[in-house]
Amino acid sequence: MVKKTLVDETTLENLLYLSRLSPESSSKEILAGQVRQIEEYVEILSKYAEDEDIAAAYPATEVEQFRDSTVVKALESSDLKKITPEFMDGYFRVPKVLGGGA
Repeated sequence: MVKKTLVDETTLENLLYLSRLSPESSSKEILAGQVRQIEEYVEILSKYAEDEDIAAAYPATEVEQFRDSTVVKALESSDLKKITPEFMDGYFRVPKVLGGGA
């Protein structure tokens, strides 16, 4: 019996592109196998989710002691300018996070 997977070759390629991964062809086969294992595991979990009362899985707890919420003085802009040269006009300059194509 051949089971149809939700993640086919095209979907796997899209996932790899979105995650910025470019593995070799042998690694793609390993990743495809891991994705199939994840699908099987989620299928097993979904069977239990249909039968159980989800609210019962998260019992409510009472919190009797809360920490005090005290307001403390934050750093001034002039202090931040002294700490780092990357602070300008109320913002920090950070390196680019995403590459091109996104």
